[in-house]
Amino acid sequence: MAHLQTTHRRWRRFVIASLALVTVGLAGCSAKSEAAKSYGIKNNKTALTTAQIKKNLDVKVITTRQDAQKKLTATYKAAAENSKYTLTDPYVKVNPYGSSPLSALVTFTTSDAEKVSYTVVGKTDHTSITNTVKGGYTKSHQVPVVGLYADTTNTVKITTTNKNGETKTKTLSMKTGALPKYIKDATLTVTKNDKSKMSIGKNKLTILNRTTKQPLAIDADGNVRWYDTNYSQHTIEQWSNGHIMLLSKKNVDSDVYNDLIETDYLGRVYKEYGFANKTSSSDSSSVSKKAAKANTETTVIHHDLVELPNHNFLATVSDGSKYKEDTMIEVDHNTGKIVKVIDMKKLLPKSMWSTYKKGGDNKVDWLHQNAVDYDKNDKSIVISSRNQDMIMKLDYKTDHIKWIYSGKKAKTWPKAYRQYLLKPTKGTTITGGQHGLYLLNNGNGAKASSEDFLLYDNNIAVTNGNKKTSGKYSQAVQYHVDTKNMTIKQTWAYGKSLGKTNFTPVIGYAEKQSNGNVLIDFGFKNGGQESNVIEVTKSGQQVFNVTLKNAGSKAYAYRAYRVPFYSGSYQFDATK
Repeated sequence: MAHLQTTHRRWRRFVIASLALVTVGLAGCSAKSEAAKSYGIKNNKTALTTAQIKKNLDVKVITTRQDAQKKLTATYKAAAENSKYTLTDPYVKVNPYGSSPLSALVTFTTSDAEKVSYTVVGKTDHTSITNTVKGGYTKSHQVPVVGLYADTTNTVKITTTNKNGETKTKTLSMKTGALPKYIKDATLTVTKNDKSKMSIGKNKLTILNRTTKQPLAIDADGNVRWYDTNYSQHTIEQWSNGHIMLLSKKNVDSDVYNDLIETDYLGRVYKEYGFANKTSSSDSSSVSKKAAKANTETTVIHHDLVELPNHNFLATVSDGSKYKEDTMIEVDHNTGKIVKVIDMKKLLPKSMWSTYKKGGDNKVDWLHQNAVDYDKNDKSIVISSRNQDMIMKLDYKTDHIKWIYSGKKAKTWPKAYRQYLLKPTKGTTITGGQHGLYLLNNGNGAKASSEDFLLYDNNIAVTNGNKKTSGKYSQAVQYHVDTKNMTIKQTWAYGKSLGKTNFTPVIGYAEKQSNGNVLIDFGFKNGGQESNVIEVTKSGQQVFNVTLKNAGSKAYAYRAYRVPFYSGSYQFDATK
């Protein structure tokens, strides 16, 4: 009898749990269908089902790279636990994981609990890189060194400090090899570097996130101080834990970028996500059909990735149908499972996508979403659509539209959408083919009724942009949105004065720095022959100007980020 009662209780709990799951599932479906219904969208038979999209992408956690690194990590673990390595005679390994040649790992023990910092001595003023190792006062020390010069015997100073403030310093010499072809051939020319006004701090470098080949980072002199030998495309983002998310290939000979790696600046891989090949597509059709046919490389993430508050990631992807770059997925960072899908064909008018012409890769690139950012203040997302010359905001839970900004005339929108259209104030630019939209003051207690954001306005009228100014210049633009009055105001811009010389029909980025400067990537300058990265002050004074040329096929700078090498949240630990 006791056994039967236990079985009955288990069965009852199972039924209740199952009903709860069904209810939650139906609620989720209801929220999505309600969002679609509110805009007059009924049964959309063209769009794929959520289940089919998940199947097409087939995201999985894989361990290929981690397994390949197990022996190396075991070696570094043993070194960290070996008391024979001291500050006087530490264990030193340059390029510890074989993919980050301008980094090193230094391990040693001390008899007292001490904290550690290091400095890679720069060749000129304001080019030294200094970091404090996270972990506080300990007796066992693992020092991840980043920012070495290539083909150089680098001077690295390791400093220990005990609780009494007493310090000891060990100076090490670290020899590095020459740069690889696609880094070496990319000529970097700095024409301005006012280091006293640049936002570089003690350890910041400028990452050039390329559209193909190896990503790299440079100092204020334009010297390469970090690169990764993994070929990457479009996506390299620094995570809250100091790791970086890098979209790569399973091997360099592959044509498909479908391997997302969570790694660090030393090259250690912590997580790896594999995507199916069937959803990948070429991006060259944005430029020309001829270029699309000539390009064999395809990508599964187009073109952005953002970390959510729960540490899952939200990626812009294609769904595997004849339509591309119009879908977003949230992926569980632990399991690799897709937990949310947003198909923009289910939210925007059918007139936008059903008659849009196919590109050179035989795909319909009607939306071409190239940016997404999560607003912590009101739990929403903002997105950028290049091919609709449109930016918009969605409630992330319900998918309901909060606002839309576009040059598309109000009367051409179905009536259900018109209430969401922002009205520009006088002098506010209509964007055209814009890139890199992201929010400012995100998570700092800003009011949910207003937001400020920055983007790179290519200023090319793809469908709804300003035809009068299209092609005459590109610029970084900052906007302020007031959702109470449903208005949008341009509050700052730079680039118009540079004219057609810095016009770029595709790619580009703008990033606001901690000192108020803005770093701007004119990524496809001179028809893609060069990328020009400029840092300007609020008043428009250039304090940094570097040009990248001879970058190789499609290897120009997709985005430029100024980031700390490394962040205070990062810790390397081979024992874990």
